[in-house]
Amino acid sequence: MAATRPFLLWARHSRLQIAYQQRPLNLQRVYNRSLSVQKPLSPKPRPYWVPKTDPKPRTESKPLPSRTQPVASSVAPQVSDDAEALVRPRAIGEAPPEQLVAQFRPKEVKPKVWFFYFRITFGFLLVGSIIYSMVNNFLRFHSERFDQPTYISYSQVTEPLHADAPSIVDRDSVSKRESGVTENSPMRLRMEALIKDKQNEIVAALQELDPANKFRIDTWSRPAGGGGISCVQQDGEVFEKAGVNTSIVYGTLPRPAIDKMRVNHKALDPDADSLEFFAAGLSLVLHPQNPNAPTVHLNYRYFETMDKDGACNAWWFGGGTDLTPSYLFDEDAIHFHRSIKDACDKHDRSYYPRFKQWCDKYFHIPHRQESRGVGGIFFDDLDVEEKDQEQLFAFVKDCLGSFLPGYLPIITRRKDMPYGEREKEWQQVRRGRYVEFNLVHDRGTSFGLNTPGARVESILMSLPLTARWMYMHEPEKGSREERLLNVLKQPVEWV
Repeated sequence: MAATRPFLLWARHSRLQIAYQQRPLNLQRVYNRSLSVQKPLSPKPRPYWVPKTDPKPRTESKPLPSRTQPVASSVAPQVSDDAEALVRPRAIGEAPPEQLVAQFRPKEVKPKVWFFYFRITFGFLLVGSIIYSMVNNFLRFHSERFDQPTYISYSQVTEPLHADAPSIVDRDSVSKRESGVTENSPMRLRMEALIKDKQNEIVAALQELDPANKFRIDTWSRPAGGGGISCVQQDGEVFEKAGVNTSIVYGTLPRPAIDKMRVNHKALDPDADSLEFFAAGLSLVLHPQNPNAPTVHLNYRYFETMDKDGACNAWWFGGGTDLTPSYLFDEDAIHFHRSIKDACDKHDRSYYPRFKQWCDKYFHIPHRQESRGVGGIFFDDLDVEEKDQEQLFAFVKDCLGSFLPGYLPIITRRKDMPYGEREKEWQQVRRGRYVEFNLVHDRGTSFGLNTPGARVESILMSLPLTARWMYMHEPEKGSREERLLNVLKQPVEWV
């Protein structure tokens, strides 16, 4: 430790040495103070300074030294017998005596060796307890019985762990995220992208008819894989209820379902106990407020079975669209059927008459002996025996594209027509027939409700908001209501 500044001043000037001899107690207190002390000296003068006392009681009290006599106290510097050498004046640059400098050196502090060894010992104990806990938990959860010892072989430690192979859902998610959906992607991913694009297009067009009432959009997912988007509008100015839904389903077909499907699809493996499947579809139902505007339904879907590695085993397309008016306008039915026929004729001229007849048969209500509406097209199980996969995908794409040109002009003409209580009552009677078919005979509703983890709200979205069942209701002779019933009992060729 370096000497303090007051000490250096004292060593150089003789007057300070003389003053030190005359007032030794006060000056010793100043010169012996280290520069590292932060507390300043008290400005208040003290009459004298009392040094530290010996803990042992003293029997005699020593008198205070006089001003001219040197002080021999416990805090005074311990000097040698050569007092003259210590107090004599020093020349400038001369070093002070070693005995005087030694009073200001710091004491050596011996390192605490025991604390170092204590930390090392504690660290070993802590690490050992952690390793013991990990090994104990491993043995516990990997043994067949907790009360029996478990032995780990060398191979169990050295062989790498093999994780389960990723599922088809995970691989499809990674493929969409990394590469997107292209023409080289699997058909299930391309169909999923198509129905989502068409959903956005149709919802945007319907929203323009009633900008004040926004569609409620719900996105949902299935624990087993897949999910969907439901877009629903209720109590609007144009539509009492309108829903445009997409659904993506990953699942496993049990053996009874495989046997049932093999009737129409011979490509299914007859020896498989279960098969992975994928289903994607766009479903649409619009129930207008005005009884003069017809209800419309649309559904296009794709179904595929896969092996464990995701390779396609069997596939098919299905779907269609149909018009269900409460009051018949021939020009509306003709326009709707013509737009569908134009889409079918691009691919095969036999499609429209064949699928139109299939629609009239499918949407027939047996217990009422009448059709649900004026028809459209319907097809199912179109697979490789019909055409190749790319041609059928293009056909479904064109059918989806023909919906808005076929229905928007009709709803635009009829949504603002005047009507009364009689027309509203008849509309609700006809919607009761719509509910009967959907809950009793519709295959899509039955498949959805029987699928584990299905979203019931989206499946029953097709039902109208209001309906009526009147006992023994008969329309008046020669009325518009009777004309509609006659057409529903005997299908008409509109184009």
